[in-house]
This record gives sequence, structure tokens and C-alpha cells, in this order.
Amino acid sequence: MGLLGLIAGQLPIINPSEEIIARKGFKNCDVFTARFAPVLVSRAGLVIRLIEWSWFSLGRPEDPKLMNNPLENIDQQPLPSPAAELNRGCFCVTLNNALLQANLASDPVTQDLARTHPHLFSTTSVFISSAHVQQMQQLISVVTRVVNLPSFKLRTEGEARLQAGAQQPLGVFMGYDFHVGETGPQLIEINTNAGGAFLNALLRDAQSNCCRSAQDEAITQEHLQQEFYAMFQHEWQLARGDQPLKTIAIIDAAPEQQYLYPEFKLAQAMFARMGLTALIADPAELIIQGQALCIKRDGFTHRIDLVYNRLTDFTLKQAHQALLRKAYEDDLAVITPNPALHARYADKRNLCTLSDETALQAMGLPEQEIQVLLTTIPTTRIVEPEQAAALWGARKQLFFKPWAGFGGKAAYRGDKITQRIWREILQGNYVAQQLIPPSERGIMVDDQPTALKMDIRAYVYAGRIQLMAARLYQGQTTNFRTPGGGFAPVYAMSS
Repeated sequence: MGLLGLIAGQLPIINPSEEIIARKGFKNCDVFTARFAPVLVSRAGLVIRLIEWSWFSLGRPEDPKLMNNPLENIDQQPLPSPAAELNRGCFCVTLNNALLQANLASDPVTQDLARTHPHLFSTTSVFISSAHVQQMQQLISVVTRVVNLPSFKLRTEGEARLQAGAQQPLGVFMGYDFHVGETGPQLIEINTNAGGAFLNALLRDAQSNCCRSAQDEAITQEHLQQEFYAMFQHEWQLARGDQPLKTIAIIDAAPEQQYLYPEFKLAQAMFARMGLTALIADPAELIIQGQALCIKRDGFTHRIDLVYNRLTDFTLKQAHQALLRKAYEDDLAVITPNPALHARYADKRNLCTLSDETALQAMGLPEQEIQVLLTTIPTTRIVEPEQAAALWGARKQLFFKPWAGFGGKAAYRGDKITQRIWREILQGNYVAQQLIPPSERGIMVDDQPTALKMDIRAYVYAGRIQLMAARLYQGQTTNFRTPGGGFAPVYAMSS
């Protein structure tokens, strides 16, 4: 069962007490009642007890529009969704930190995580309208169909296309990253080796009761790991049929130095529980013996059946990836995700095609699918030097990113770029995307109400959402350096 099976529970709404309102500086509880009671009473899908509301959603106490006439024009103002109101105005700490620390300490893989990764997990949750989840799933289904059309594959894969062998993996842990506003979700990018799924499965099990009772009871860490394991088995069976899967290699450059190395250990532990051998390795450890991809460890040569590829050299063209590239081209092991999948899904030039009505019509797509793509993918265009003057003039409405980039590296808001950066962008390999500001999540940081930016990542396999998680941050792009920020679980609400 994926996230679409998540149904909001019917929890009571607890209004903020007079003590809380007085502490925040509100002189009249009627301000809250007049503005929000109609919203709360009419929205039966709210799934969280409102512990504390702040002036972020109510307006500051000195705001004359609220203090002098709180009822003025309320009926004429569009009501924000319950999910948006909770994200802006509910400052609850939903993380059960004691439970999280106990879970981390019980496993040698994660026992030092709180010390080594202090901003990995946020203390709050994020809410999203179930209608927006359905829009995301609809887009993902359309994208999955379109990028697998023969005409699209020929257009995008080029040298990345597999020249021999029978493997046709679908790609584990596809990551669809969205900014979500009142008008709905907007797809910012797709990643083919999205990190964080194992960590977010762990995080979901450490939430307070009010959130845990609102989620589908089946979506636990144990359930998600079973689903992840089945995904890897399915990748293997697509390529090798009934042959047994025995050994998996989790491959990344200098894996122990990677920020998400603890996740590699979580994956390794899951595979071990399922009876598989799993090795975490740098690609330099790979060797080819006969017609097999292997790793030598402790005097024993392990034949690698499947590679869980976490490298950010998506084409496998760098010199130290040569053996892995050969294994891919000669079908010596199942590689997931692989260069063809990145070329088809995650090269950001594809967003130019998927947001271009003329190109979509030329591919013969049904009008309904075209509209799904155009309304959910911001207009994206390749940066061409001859368009420099027009792009510079419109830069404040644009976001620039390298088409083969990842993790927000070398990506810039147009209103932040300098002339030096602009010259680098014009040298090539960039796309310009319509700027879609991220929404915000209210959170208490050092007892101060703070608004953090957020995006929502959908972890996807075979065109279906398995798990959703938010990333909370400050700055131009997502990061794990923001106090109060990090991963946060996402809960869907009926709207």
C-alpha cells in the first residue's frame, strides 16, 4: 500500500487556550474564533491537535485589520486549505525525540546519528492536501508513460542507451521534488538516486501519537522496508527472471565520507535481515573476473548480482567508473538506477520538453495528459547565449540550474546572481526554470517562531508513490545545515 492509501483520521480540534493567546499577545480570543472557527468546523479532515497558534497565521496583535475589525471582508477572502494553515500556523513539536533517540541507540548503525547529523531530522511534521497528493500521483503517472514512449527514449537516451543485454530496470527510489502552494504542486525536478527513503521510514515511527493515529497504520518502518526489499527483488527479476538474488553492492564514491552514509548502513542491514549479502563499496573496489562483476573482501571474492547505484556521476563516464560502466554495457550485473534512466527521467533538459506544449503535441499526447504536464511543470528552457539579454531582463522570475546537476549545487535564483555567475551560466549546460517559490513551515527554533522553506519529495517506484517526505531549510536550496530543518514526515489531509 502506497501513500495514496493514507487516510486522515478524525481527531478533535483543540482550540488554543486563553493562556496561550495571552502569552502570544492576543487580547481577544474572538479574533481567532471569527477568522478560523468557520475554517476548522467546515474541514472535517484536520488531523492534528492544534497545540499552539502564532501570529504567523493570525496576524500580529498590532495589525489594525485584526484588532479593529476582525470580521471585515472575511467572507470575500479565499479560505486557505487546512494543510496550508497548519503548515503556517501550527508550531507543534510532533517528533517524539525520546522515542527517536531510543530507536537510534538500539542500532549500532544509527546510535551516533544525533551527534554527527544534528540537522538531519526536523522536530515537526508537514501537511498536504490529499487532492494535491492525487495531483502529484497523476503527474507521476503521465511522466512515467511519456518518458517510456519510444520517441522520447530515442530523443533523450543517446549514448546512455544500453547497447546489449536484457536488463530493463525501472529505477529504485526515483525522487520527484515539488514545491506546493495554494494553486497546487509544481514539479521542480526529478532525481534518479534520491536519498533519504530509509531515514524517513525510521523517522515516521518516531512521531507523537496525534500524528501516528492520523496515518495509515500500515505505513511503518517495517512495512516500508518490506516494500523497498520487494522493489529491489522486482528490479532483479525484470533482468534475471527466476535466478536467485544473492549479493548486492551499494556503490558510491568514498561512501564512508558521504553525508547519508548512515542510510547505506540502514539499507545494508535491511538486506542482511532478508538473507542477502550487501557490501558498501567505492567503485575502485570493483573488479571483473570472467563475465562477472566482483568485489574482494577479507580474502573472499564476492560476485555482485545487483548494484544499488548512489553515484552522482550519472553517465558513469569518469575514469574511476570505467569498470562499472563496462559491467553496465556488457550486462554483467543489474545496475539500478543506471545512465539510461537518468537520461530519460532526470536530465533537466527533459523538463524543457515536458513543459513545451508544441513539443508535447508533436509527440501525439492526448490533450488531457498535455494539460496535466503544463499545469504541474513550470516552464523550463535551455539557456542559449543568443537569449542572454532577454533572460537577464527576466532573471528575477527565473531559477537557473545545470541540466546534469544535483543537490542544488551551482543552482541560483535569478535575483541573486552576480555578473560573474551570469557569465558562467551563459557558458552552457544550464536551464532556466520559471521561479516557483517554496511554501513555508512554521517551527519553533530556540523558542522563537520561525518560517522555514520546504519542498516535498515523493519517493517513487514503477510510477507509484511509496513514501513522501519534506525537507525544511533556509537559503536558496535544500540543505542539512539549518537549525530546526532537515527531513520531516508528510501527512495527507482530506480537503
